[in-house]
Amino acid sequence: MSATPLLEHLRGLIRAGGPLTVEHYMEVALWHPQWGYYATHSPVGARGDFVTAPEISQVFGELIGLWLADLWQRSGAPDPVIVCELGPGKGTLMADLLRAAATVPAFRRAIRVHLVEASTTLRAVQADALHAATPTWHESLMTVPANPLLLVANEFLDALPIRQFKCQADGWHERCVGLDARGDLTFVHGPKLSVENLAAWPAGSVAEHRPAARTLARDLGRRLAQHGGAALFIDYGYFPPAPGDTLQAVVRHQRHAPLRDPGAADLTAHVDFADFTAAAAAAGARTWGPISQARFLKALGIDVRVRRLAAGKDAQQQAQIESGCRRLLDETQMGTLFKALALTGRDAPTPAGFD
Repeated sequence: MSATPLLEHLRGLIRAGGPLTVEHYMEVALWHPQWGYYATHSPVGARGDFVTAPEISQVFGELIGLWLADLWQRSGAPDPVIVCELGPGKGTLMADLLRAAATVPAFRRAIRVHLVEASTTLRAVQADALHAATPTWHESLMTVPANPLLLVANEFLDALPIRQFKCQADGWHERCVGLDARGDLTFVHGPKLSVENLAAWPAGSVAEHRPAARTLARDLGRRLAQHGGAALFIDYGYFPPAPGDTLQAVVRHQRHAPLRDPGAADLTAHVDFADFTAAAAAAGARTWGPISQARFLKALGIDVRVRRLAAGKDAQQQAQIESGCRRLLDETQMGTLFKALALTGRDAPTPAGFD
C-alpha cells in the first residue's frame, strides 16, 4: 500500500485513538477537504469511476421531470416550488428533467432550482451545466428554504457512510479499520456491544446501519409532513432487511478493495430501504414503494419515449438509445437491484408509478 497524505492521515488517527469505525473511515476517505475522494475527483461519467442512469440515457431524467410536473399539477400547482437534487453529480439529471419540465410552461416558470452538494469540484461542473437555471447550492438540506418542495436523489443514499457490525459467537461487535503489523489498513473488530439492537441473525452475519440516512429520512419526513411536497429516491439496495457485507469500492468502473488507496476510490454500500422508509414514516411522511427501477420507469412510459426518441435516427443512434434503455430495465443490470422510493406529505396525491 503506497503512502499518500490521506493514508498517513488515517494512520495517524488510528495510532492516536485506536481503530476507526467503518463510518469514520468512509467519511475521511470520501470527504477530507484536501485529500478526500470528492475533493480530488470528478467521478461520474465514462472518464470517471462510475456511470449513473442520467449518463446512460437522457430518457431517465426526462421521465423524472414529467413525474414531477404531474405531481405538481395534482398538488395544486404551488408557485414558486423548489426543485431540489441531492448529490447532483455532473448536473445531467437536473438538466434533463428541466428540459422535460419545460413542456409544462407554468411548472417550469414556478421552479426554483436548489442543489445540495458538498464537493467544490462537482459544484463547478454543475454550475457550467446548469448556468441558465441559476441554481442555489447548499451544504445540506437544512438550509433549503421551507417552500413547497419536490426533491430528487439518484444514487445519493448509497454514498452515505455506514456502520458495520459482525455477529461473533459471543454477540455483536462493531467492524472497524485498524493497522496490521506492516502499517497497512485492515479490518478489525471492536469489543462486544453492550446494547444489542440488531436482528437475530446467525454467527458470521454482517449487519449495516446508515445513521446519516436515518437522519435525512427523519428531517425530510418532518418537512414533508409540515410543508407538503414529495421526494423521489432511486438507488441500489435491498428490501426487506437482510444481512450482508455490501461495502464496495470502484476505480475506473472496476471493483477495488475498499481499504486500498483511500481517497482514490469511490466507496458505497447498498441501501436498506426498509430502515430508511421506517425513519421517514415515523417522522410523519407517507412512503410509497420501494419498487424496482424497471417497474417504475415502465409505469412512466419509458418504452413509448424511447421509440419516439429513436424515430428518425440512424441505425447507430437507434442502437445506442435502445442499449441505454435495456441497461436501465434489464434485471441482470440495473432494473431490479435499483429501486424507486417516494416520500410525500400526508395530503399528497398518489405519485405516478406507485399506485
